[in-house]
Amino acid sequence: MASEPRGEDALAHHRHDEDVKSLTVAFSGELPDVTDARLAAEEFLSALSRPTPPSAPEHWDDILLVVTELAANAVQYAPGPFELRMRRTFDGVHVTMSDSNPKPPAPRPFQPSRGGGGIGWHLVHTLSDQVSVVGRSDGKDIHVFLPW
Repeated sequence: MASEPRGEDALAHHRHDEDVKSLTVAFSGELPDVTDARLAAEEFLSALSRPTPPSAPEHWDDILLVVTELAANAVQYAPGPFELRMRRTFDGVHVTMSDSNPKPPAPRPFQPSRGGGGIGWHLVHTLSDQVSVVGRSDGKDIHVFLPW
C-alpha cells in the first residue's frame, strides 16, 4: 500500500488552478505498489493534460509504461521502499524513481523460454529522450526525461 503522497495537498490545490508542476509519492515496495505508482502517474498526467495536452497521443502511454517498468524493477530488484517523483519540464516530463538498491540497472537478454523479462530496461531507453542513474550509498535515483 502506498504511503501518503507528500505532494497530495499540492496536487489537489493545483487541480483547481490547473497548474500542476510535480508529484512525489512514496511506496513500501510491495507488488501492488506497481499498480499504485501507475495510477499516481496517470492522475498526474490527467491534471497536466488539462492546461497542456501532450504533443502526441503516444506520449501519455509511453510515460505510463516507463513508470510501470521502473516501479516493477524497484519491487523486483530493490526490495524495500521506493519513491516516484514526476515534474513538468519545459518540453516534457521528468520521472525519477528512487529505490534501495545502489546497483545500477543493466540490460539483459530477452529469453521468452524462461518466462520472459529482459525488455523493460530496453523499453525505458527506447521511449525516453534521456536516462541517467545516480547512485547513492543507500540506493539509486533513475532519472528519465520523456517528451510531452
